Amino acid sequence: MKNYQPLRRLHFYAAFFISPLLLTLSLTGIGYLFYTNVENHIYEHEFFANSDTKGHQSLDEAVQEIRDVYKGYEIQKISIMDEPYNNRVTIGNEDGDSRYVFLDEHNQRVANQNAKFTFANVLRDTHSSLMIGGSFVNYLVELAACWAIFMILSGVYLTFKSKAFKKPKQKTSFLADRRIHAIIGLIIAIPIFIIILTGLPWSAFMGKQINQFAEEHPKFGYSAMVANPPQSEDNELPWATRNKEQPKSKKDPHAQHHGGSQIAIGTDGQQSLESIISKSEKQHITKPFSIVYPADDKGVFTVSKSSNTGVTGLDVAPKEETTAYFDQYSGKLLGKVNYDDYGLIGKWFSFGIPLHEGHLFGPLNKIINLLVCITFISGIVFGFTTWIKRKSAISHSSVPQVNGRLPIGLIIFLVILGVLMPLFGASLIVVAIVEFIIWKRKSKS
Repeated sequence: MKNYQPLRRLHFYAAFFISPLLLTLSLTGIGYLFYTNVENHIYEHEFFANSDTKGHQSLDEAVQEIRDVYKGYEIQKISIMDEPYNNRVTIGNEDGDSRYVFLDEHNQRVANQNAKFTFANVLRDTHSSLMIGGSFVNYLVELAACWAIFMILSGVYLTFKSKAFKKPKQKTSFLADRRIHAIIGLIIAIPIFIIILTGLPWSAFMGKQINQFAEEHPKFGYSAMVANPPQSEDNELPWATRNKEQPKSKKDPHAQHHGGSQIAIGTDGQQSLESIISKSEKQHITKPFSIVYPADDKGVFTVSKSSNTGVTGLDVAPKEETTAYFDQYSGKLLGKVNYDDYGLIGKWFSFGIPLHEGHLFGPLNKIINLLVCITFISGIVFGFTTWIKRKSAISHSSVPQVNGRLPIGLIIFLVILGVLMPLFGASLIVVAIVEFIIWKRKSKS
């Protein structure tokens, strides 16, 4: 029982301070589960309607028209959608503003959207960065996830040690609520643990560490790669192929080209989009997929299918993921990375992220995630009501401070978690300093 009291104190303070953030993450997560259903309804015109403009034009002509109409914006990517969805061209400017331009089957402009304020992007930004953004907020969200993992592990331990799941002999209100809180915690411990773990690839600190580990350990990360994946910040690329160096096109030395542009569109001798689409289909890359223009005159066309695009109508099954690179002048396939070429980490997160977002195995995935989130919220509510009722029944509402040294087993447990989750480890140091200050003040009084 030496571990019980210090774990109980840490569990209490963790719950007290991060519960508001966990509630926000749970509620926005519930909304994001159904973003495709909502967007199909509220953006029916953008997604499915035809333009009033008659006549047909090529996709390349449509891209040039968009560049002429939206001055100051550059083409970021073209999403080639499967029926009945309209194709989508993503454009952005130097200020970080982004818009979606929708094209009908004749490549005529149907409508445009401010990307920042679409239903999916608002929920995703709130879920990941509270709509504020910045490194501090991203780290704060990740820290809440880390402490949530600690709460799950410590809660299971405390439940069995205190036998809280057993019906109390005394008819005390807060003991009854504590029992419900403990039962809920045991029911959702594994599901919520999986949901948190599958969300960590997008985290500010651990996400980078995971990717770095995958790069440095090919058997676990990117083993048997056919070609080097592109270096791109494109969210529509598969997770496993986002942070690598791009293969280079072989430029005809006699061809003239444009220099200094952020992307190379219409470079002399460059393949048309229709040609790249045709070559992609010959490589058995079926719709939907995204095309990213070459970054410069030595870059390549990048064509990808991903299971975690965050775009309605663009996600595919994990095993359908592929990223292909085409020489921008000859159209030659320079390399292709399929799901089977990923290492263990790439494969895990190709399944894990769709599982986290609720579309890995259809509507049932959404329902399961919804039930987990609702149950998790209920657990937080019962934990809070337990504290309120305990505060009314007992003179002190917080868990008493630990006197004496911490048990070595608990120290080892916290050190392991701190190493696996560095932000959690750093926050533990802050907690230790605060506890020491409180202990010093009490010892003097």
